[in-house]
Amino acid sequence: MVTKYLLTVFAIAISGSLAESCQNPQVEAASFTSLDATIVTHIAYITEFTLKCDNPLPENYALYAEVEGKPLTAARIAENRYQVSWTEEPAKARSGVHEVLVFDEEGWASLRRARRSDPAVNVAPLLAIQLQHPGSYSGPWVNSEVLATALSIIVAYTALRNKSKILA
Repeated sequence: MVTKYLLTVFAIAISGSLAESCQNPQVEAASFTSLDATIVTHIAYITEFTLKCDNPLPENYALYAEVEGKPLTAARIAENRYQVSWTEEPAKARSGVHEVLVFDEEGWASLRRARRSDPAVNVAPLLAIQLQHPGSYSGPWVNSEVLATALSIIVAYTALRNKSKILA
């Protein structure tokens, strides 16, 4: 049991020392958001990006993200292509620019260590992606049912008033 534990610790130490960091990262990103909040319960934010580095990266190169203090995982969708996505309730979703901070394992560990001592501290990310959300349409200011009811009351009032004038 102790031998198995020591081998695991040794394997983690070797893999940590052999882990490579992306040097001179170059990114191409595309972002998508939900624009219609009338039929959905959550607004979706999706950022897909291609990461190119000067050095070759291992196939299982893990990336992590943070958006407005919320920790996320960057999912690998293809070779050197990643996706970060999250959802928010329409009432809490704000329009404007959302900054997606992307970290490699080393940067993510540094961020977590630094945040334990001071929650407001910032660590330089591997890259930052700007996601523009123009806002979501949540329907007209006046629902059609309310408008139809108001118009029918006005029509009925006008008809009854004119009827009494005609009969008089």
